[in-house]
Amino acid sequence: MKKTIILITLLSIVLNSCGATPSLWGEYSTPTPQVFPPVQAAPVAIATPSPMIANEPVKLPPTALPTNQPLENLATPTKIAETPAAIKEPTILYYSQSGDSLKVVASHFAVEVEEIISTGEMPEPGSLLDPNTLLVIPDRLDETTSSEQIFPDSEVVFSATGLDFDTLAYIAEAGGYLSEYREYLGTTSWTTGAEGVTRLAAENSLNPRLLVALIEYESGWVLGQPGNLAETDYPLGYIDFRKKGMFRQMMMAVQDLAVGYYDWRSGKLTELAFLDGTTKRIAPDLNAGSVAIQYYFAQKLDPDRWTQAVDPRVGFPALYAELFGSPWTRAQSVEPLFPAGLKQPPMVLPFEPRREWAFTGGPHSAWEHEGAQAALDFAPANDFSGCAETEKWVVASAPGLVVTSDHGVVILDLDGDGNEETGWNLLYLHIATVGRIPLGTWVEVDDRLGQPSCEGGVSTGTHLHFARKYNGEWILADGALPFNLDGWIAHAAEKPYFGSLTRDDETITSSQVGEAWSVIFRDNPEENKED
Repeated sequence: MKKTIILITLLSIVLNSCGATPSLWGEYSTPTPQVFPPVQAAPVAIATPSPMIANEPVKLPPTALPTNQPLENLATPTKIAETPAAIKEPTILYYSQSGDSLKVVASHFAVEVEEIISTGEMPEPGSLLDPNTLLVIPDRLDETTSSEQIFPDSEVVFSATGLDFDTLAYIAEAGGYLSEYREYLGTTSWTTGAEGVTRLAAENSLNPRLLVALIEYESGWVLGQPGNLAETDYPLGYIDFRKKGMFRQMMMAVQDLAVGYYDWRSGKLTELAFLDGTTKRIAPDLNAGSVAIQYYFAQKLDPDRWTQAVDPRVGFPALYAELFGSPWTRAQSVEPLFPAGLKQPPMVLPFEPRREWAFTGGPHSAWEHEGAQAALDFAPANDFSGCAETEKWVVASAPGLVVTSDHGVVILDLDGDGNEETGWNLLYLHIATVGRIPLGTWVEVDDRLGQPSCEGGVSTGTHLHFARKYNGEWILADGALPFNLDGWIAHAAEKPYFGSLTRDDETITSSQVGEAWSVIFRDNPEENKED
């Protein structure tokens, strides 16, 4: 009989002055490649992308046009003097993907926004592009990683493709080392490996199939036994005594996956850095899911081993398909995750009108210490500091169904289908147990959800941590769909937690200690009915 493995782990917590970023093991913490229509262009063939074929942009010779429309019908993101006929360098035909904006595409292709032209209507540079918008882009990049898309977005984030996956049952039936693993955690005491994977996937909005497959690929824990001491102590390959144990290893993995996915989504990430000091420019036409997998393995491997790990025929994507079937087939039912015309629904500031609060945290990570810069922090203005009770209430910013109410967390499902993995969802973190709204309650705008506190994570002061998801993906607070609360638009700064809110000619700057310039009041809704 297999011997049960028991490890006791004491996890360190890093504090932030306004309250720690949610931490999993503290209390709680804060395309399918598209088939595109044929395009009339210069005498070049346009390859149809497929899951296992390099999806490279079509390169055109200088002055070649991607359409038979008159020149004046080509849209540009800004008014420029030159016409496409004046282009004297090779260009690329690129079809926008879910989550793209002109600003992000320009970063990926190493060009200026003003140099991108299109046959369709162009939005503002920072706004979402509809999927499959044809763009003509100067071809300036030399050597990059392969353009072959290896993993769909919907299998990285916890989208609807993960709804039918029972993590506990799968791991138990597999019968490997993970099925008997236990570890002691500060909030849940003795916790099984399967329970940890389930909780981590839900909190970080990462697809549970992905986490299970990575554990199996790295150490064989799911279907069998670790082959050596390194695989036993470091099952996800982070060889560092400070990261010993399954749950520390998983926390590193989800953080790297989130950085790869969301930094690519924001345009911040454009190249991979390997352990040997070398770098590779990321192919500009890759999707966020593929980049997340590439980034994850780049943190631990040299270029040669990395090339094998991300190869869809022999590497991790091949194992994933062997375990769970084709991810691209599942993706077809839910992608694009950001459909054409997607807008944030109307939302109000998450506290009651005419009550003094402070904007204490600009865009920062939605859950772990690094990752999607999707959250904002607000704290009730009081005559005390630290973790103290307050009479002020957090309220619903939009109508929705309470689908989570536990351990300092309330989640509102705005489409009311009961699934966090579909449609718009709002995360309210650090909600006190006393007075917290019950699970299953339908709320309207301004209904009370609970009072801010330090519960649900290590926090240095009473506050609310607030973030959005759509179809399982965290929505960047200062991205193509910026936070808009009563007309206040969120803006990031160079560092997390710094930033501002602007409305017309007003600006409020964040302060982690609630200084005077961070104070914010909500307008009385009765006074704005005519707006």
